[in-house]
Amino acid sequence: MKAKVLDISGNVLREVELPAVFSEEFRPDLIKKAVLSLQSRRFQPKGASKLAGKDTSAESWGPGHGVSRVPRIKTGRRAARVPQAVGGRRAHPPKAEKEILKKINKKERWKALRSAIAATADPSLVRARGHKFSEDVSLPIVVENALVTLSKTADVEAFLKAVGIWEDVLRAKRKKVRAGRGKMRGRRYRRKKSVLFVISGDEMPAAEGKEEKEERKEEEEKRVGVSGVSEAETATFRAECEELAGCGCLPCRRFKCGTARTWNASGQTDRLDRRRNFKTRISTICVCYGVCGGEGFFRGTSGRNES
Repeated sequence: MKAKVLDISGNVLREVELPAVFSEEFRPDLIKKAVLSLQSRRFQPKGASKLAGKDTSAESWGPGHGVSRVPRIKTGRRAARVPQAVGGRRAHPPKAEKEILKKINKKERWKALRSAIAATADPSLVRARGHKFSEDVSLPIVVENALVTLSKTADVEAFLKAVGIWEDVLRAKRKKVRAGRGKMRGRRYRRKKSVLFVISGDEMPAAEGKEEKEERKEEEEKRVGVSGVSEAETATFRAECEELAGCGCLPCRRFKCGTARTWNASGQTDRLDRRRNFKTRISTICVCYGVCGGEGFFRGTSGRNES
């Protein structure tokens, strides 16, 4: 069985031989059995309490009273404990120790997986599932490795339109409210399934190493400054510090290296970092903490000392 290899423009490049798994017979019975076995792993045990309906002091009156010999409450004639009585136990309640995991043979599970993969190459079976694609589309769709280099959504959209499966993506975009109690249990919406991209992993770009991360961090610090503020802003703060409180104390020396503490808008001390918005950063000046007897300055307000 062969498949056409397409480029990112939808043009045919060549043909390749598909793996033998795509020649497997279609076995919907095994596929359903495997799916149910997989879903049963999510089931939670449930059962009634062992004392449900039995937590009572009711006793039978015994023979000779002209009534049935069911247990009756001490303060009256009402029956209790037995299944036919109001508030009594259930005859066969659900038990938490019940085996709810649906098992499947190992060979059946693997055959079901191969059968499901082979079914994706049959257009009639895929359309029966509700998927929409052009008539000239041959399944499975095999694309060159250049597909993983697409970095923009518009490029991926153009590729899906060129291949002829964009209509199925739009079908999966819509969602509907789930019917029944499930909408109150964290699964309110239902959404259709659509295109699945399968890659080997060799086509992906190499992960960023430790050295690359350090180089990128150094470049980022050079661009925005050590404290997370732009270089121009840091230079402005440094000049004001030297002019107003440049007494050579420890806070002033720290400010020159970009780690000075500043008074923020609420009057508390904090470091210059990326979390401070521009308005707060531009309204603060390095504060001399009074170590050398100098005065602290805050733009637009009176000075403040810190002893």
